[in-house]
Amino acid sequence: MKAIVPVLQFVLISFLVGYISMLMQRESLIMWYPTLVKSSLTPPGNVFAIVWGVLYLLMGISAGIVWNTRTVYSWVLILLFLVQLALNLLWSFSFFYMQSPVMGFAVLVVLFMVVILYAAGSYTQNRWAAIMNIPYLLWLLFAGYLNWYVVMNN
Repeated sequence: MKAIVPVLQFVLISFLVGYISMLMQRESLIMWYPTLVKSSLTPPGNVFAIVWGVLYLLMGISAGIVWNTRTVYSWVLILLFLVQLALNLLWSFSFFYMQSPVMGFAVLVVLFMVVILYAAGSYTQNRWAAIMNIPYLLWLLFAGYLNWYVVMNN
């Protein structure tokens, strides 16, 4: 039971970031985003909410597992986890709030690198903690494509 508390805390932190991101995006999703030329592969809006919900859950579980390993290196990984959460917020701020797809893409590139570092490092702590980041990395690649499409066509 003691090990589950940190997992739940990291899941809640992840969902909090998702909620704050949603608040930053709300107005632009109504007024600005629909006016953009988007890829034909762009999923409907409700798909984004479902996917991000699953990804935030997996990210939080992964961080909780890393936290529970209690090594000196786990502190570095938790810092990387927090940095990638901050970069997630920065992407929402850049792309939607500032309405800057170029800045959003730049943030996304850095975010992808930080998540790779976190996933690779977490593999040394717990294989499952790393595996839980594979869907996140794949989604970030897809999001990068969608973001780049917007940059190139608007």
